[in-house]
Amino acid sequence: MFKKFKYEPGFLISDLICLVLFLFFWFMLPSRLFVTPTSFVIEASNGQLLSAAIARDGQWRFPVADSVPDKFNKCIIAFEDKRFYKHAGIDILALGRAMRQNFKAKSVVSGGSTLSMQVIRLYRKEDRTITQKLIEMLLALRLEVGYSKSEILGLYAANAPFGSNIVGLEAAAWRYFGRSASSLSWGEMATLAVLPNSPSLVHPGKNATKLIKKRNDLLDKLAALDYIDQATANLSKFEPIPGKPQQLPQNAQHLLNRFKQERASLGISSTRIRSTLDENLQLKINALLKRYNNRYRANDINNIATLVLDVNTGSVKSYVGNIYQPDNTELESHVDMIKAPRSPGSTLKPLLYASMLNDGFIMPHTLIPDIPTQIGGYSPQNYDLGYDGAIPADRALSRSLNIPAVKMLQTYKYQRFYDKLKQLGFSTLNKPADYYGLSLILGGSEVTMWDLAKTYMGMARTLKHFNEFSGKYNPHDYDAPVYVSSKRDTRRDEEETQINSVFDHGAIWSAFNAMEELMRPGDEGLWEQFSSSQRVAWKTGTSFGFRDAWAVGLTPGYVVCVWVGNADGEGRPGLTGIDAAAPILFDIFRQLPNEKWFKTPASKLKKIWVCKQSGYKAGEYCTDKAEEMVPAAGEKTGICPYHKLVHLDPTGTWQVTDQCESTAQMVHKPWFILPPSMEYYYKIKNSDYKPLPPFKNGCGDMSNNYVMDMIYPRNNTSVYIPIEFDGTRGKVVLNATHRDPNIKIYWHIDDEYIATTKSFHQLAVSPAAGKHTLTLVDEHGERLSLVFTVLEKEVSSRQRQ
Repeated sequence: MFKKFKYEPGFLISDLICLVLFLFFWFMLPSRLFVTPTSFVIEASNGQLLSAAIARDGQWRFPVADSVPDKFNKCIIAFEDKRFYKHAGIDILALGRAMRQNFKAKSVVSGGSTLSMQVIRLYRKEDRTITQKLIEMLLALRLEVGYSKSEILGLYAANAPFGSNIVGLEAAAWRYFGRSASSLSWGEMATLAVLPNSPSLVHPGKNATKLIKKRNDLLDKLAALDYIDQATANLSKFEPIPGKPQQLPQNAQHLLNRFKQERASLGISSTRIRSTLDENLQLKINALLKRYNNRYRANDINNIATLVLDVNTGSVKSYVGNIYQPDNTELESHVDMIKAPRSPGSTLKPLLYASMLNDGFIMPHTLIPDIPTQIGGYSPQNYDLGYDGAIPADRALSRSLNIPAVKMLQTYKYQRFYDKLKQLGFSTLNKPADYYGLSLILGGSEVTMWDLAKTYMGMARTLKHFNEFSGKYNPHDYDAPVYVSSKRDTRRDEEETQINSVFDHGAIWSAFNAMEELMRPGDEGLWEQFSSSQRVAWKTGTSFGFRDAWAVGLTPGYVVCVWVGNADGEGRPGLTGIDAAAPILFDIFRQLPNEKWFKTPASKLKKIWVCKQSGYKAGEYCTDKAEEMVPAAGEKTGICPYHKLVHLDPTGTWQVTDQCESTAQMVHKPWFILPPSMEYYYKIKNSDYKPLPPFKNGCGDMSNNYVMDMIYPRNNTSVYIPIEFDGTRGKVVLNATHRDPNIKIYWHIDDEYIATTKSFHQLAVSPAAGKHTLTLVDEHGERLSLVFTVLEKEVSSRQRQ
C-alpha cells in the first residue's frame, strides 16, 4: 500500500551542504553589529538635548536614534546610493560604473559601495582591498536579510564618521550646528551628508571651498530628483558652512552623572534617556542661579543647588546639582549637592510638628515652653538669643525657634522621631539614635536634598490624594522621585491603599498651614495683601557655623528645595536660610504655575473645644475657649494644665486660704497660671498676662503654689565657665524668678551665704570646678534647692547632647 522509502545519498548530502551554507550565511553577522561605547545623553521631556558626555573611547558618538530625519535619508541616498530601496545590498550598476571610472583614471576614484556595504565596512574596519570588498558584498546581502531599510539607514546615521572625533549624525548636528538633526535645514543636512564620504579630508574648518562645492552639487542633485525645488536648492547654497565644532549643552550635567552611576540599577541598557525635566524650566533656573551665584561669590559663597519635583506625577522637573563651572576647579562645581549629605538645620522641624500632631502629643496651638534650657549638659539657643516663656506650637514652627523644638522632641522622644525619619527613607542616618540625641531636630544629623524633597513631596502627594483614595493612603506616595520618562510614577491604584500612613491627612494639613505662616523674605508681609499671590508652605534651615543655608517649599503642584553654601563645608557670615536660600525659592516658585490650595480633609479633623490661651483641650476653668478643627489624634491630648481655680479675698487683691479668710467671704476665680520660669519671660511679650495676686499675710504655706523657680541653671545640669581674654576666670550668671515682684531672695552656695537680690534676681558668680548645691530662700521662708556641676573644660557640642 505504501512505497518503501529508498535512501538517496546524494539527496541527503546536498541538503546538509545547503543547511551548512545557510547556517554559515545566517551567523556571518553577530546579533549586534556595533559594540563601541556611546556618549551618555540626557534629553528633556520634549526631546531636546540637555547634556551629553564624551564616550569612553574619546569619541562623540550618540546611541542609535529611534528614527532618522527624512531630510538626511534623502540627502544620503541621493549622494551615496540612489537605488538604495531597489537593491538587496549590492548595486551591480554602481559597481560597473565604478570599475569603468577606476580603469579610465588608472586609480581608485569610486568604490561603488552601497549604504549597506558601508555599514558593513564601518562595522568591520578592515582595509579596502578587493578581497575585503567581496566579503563586504556578501555581508551586505546578509544585512539586508536581517534588517529593514530604515534600520540600515539608522545604523549608518549612528556610526558614520563626520570628521574629528565626531561619529554619527546626531552628534554631528549638535557639534557643528548646535541643534538636533531633526531641526536642520536642507543646506545644513546636505553639508553633513557629504562628510562621511571623506571625513579626514573634508570637514568644517578645512577645505571650505571643496566642502561648499560638494554640498552645492548635492543640493542640485536633490532638486533634480524632485526632493526639493530648485529655488530651495539655490537659497540653501547661501547658507554658511560651520566653523570649528561647538560645545554641547551642559544644562543638566549633574543629572547626567547621576544617570551614569544609576543606569544599572534603573535597568536601562541605552546610554540615552528621555528625562522628565522641563527644558524651559531647567534653563530658566540655570540662569537664575548664575545671577545669584554672581552676587554670593562676593561673600565667598560658591555653590547653589536646587531640585523641583512634580507632586502630581512624582517626577523631577528641574535638577541643578550645583552651579556648573568646570573651568574653575576651586569652586568644586562638579560636586552634586543634591546627593551630598549636609546638616539640615531646621528643615526637619515640620516633620516633628506633624509627628506630634499625628500621635496625639499636641494640638496646633498647644503652648510649648521657651525658656533657658539645659538637658544633660546640652543647651540649645534660639537664633535671636531671646525667650518667649511659652509659645503656641504652630508659631514656634513658623518662627523656627530652637528651644521649643528641643522641648517638643524631649516630650516626643528622639528615639521615636529617629524611627520616623528612618521610616520616611532618610538614607544618611547611619548612626544609632543615641548618637544624635536631641540635636537631631537642630541639624545634628545629615540629610541629602534628595531625601528631604522626597519626604515633603510624599506628604503633599498624600494630602492631594485624600479625595482620590477616599481618605485612605497609598504607600507609593513616599516613593523616590523619578527622572526617566519611561519610569514616571503612575501607581495610583486604590487596591494598594492602606488605612494608616506615616502621617495622617489632618496632621499634614495642619503642618502645611503652620509652614505657610512664615513671612517671605523681602516682602515684609505685604504679599498677603495680593489675592494673586501663590500660597506656599515653606521652611528654612541654617546649619551650625553658617555652613548650609536651606529652603524647602511646596504647593499642591510642586516641591522646591534650595541649598546654598560651599561644597567644602566652609561657613560664611550671613549664610542663612532666610537670607540666602529663601529668595531663590520664591523666585523659582514665580516660574511655576499656580494651583489652588489643598482641600481641607474634613473627615480627618475633629471639632474640639480648645482653650484659647493655652491651646490645650478646654477644661472646666478655661474661660475663653473656641471650637476648632484639629487632627483627630488631638482627642488624646490632655486638659489645659494652666487654668486653675484660685481663691481671693472680697477685694480681689489677695490670694487667701481658710486660715485667713472665711470661705463664705472668698471669691473663687479661674486664673491662667504659668510656672514661674515660663511666666518670667511670657509676661514680657504678653502685656495682657495677669500674674497671680500675692498671698495675704497669715494665709499659711504657699509651697504648693510654685512662687519661686530657677531659670538657670536647672537641677543636675553642667555649666562651663570660660577664661576671659585677659586670662582671668569668667563668671556664670545665675537667674531665678519669684511671683512677688518686690520680694527679697537670699542666695547660698554649699550652705554659704553669698548675696541678696530684690525684684531682679540675677547673680554673677565664679564657683570652683566640681559639684555644688545652690539654695534660695525668700523673705517668707520659701526654699528652693538644686545641684549643678562646674566643668573643668568645655565639652564638645556632641558630648553635650
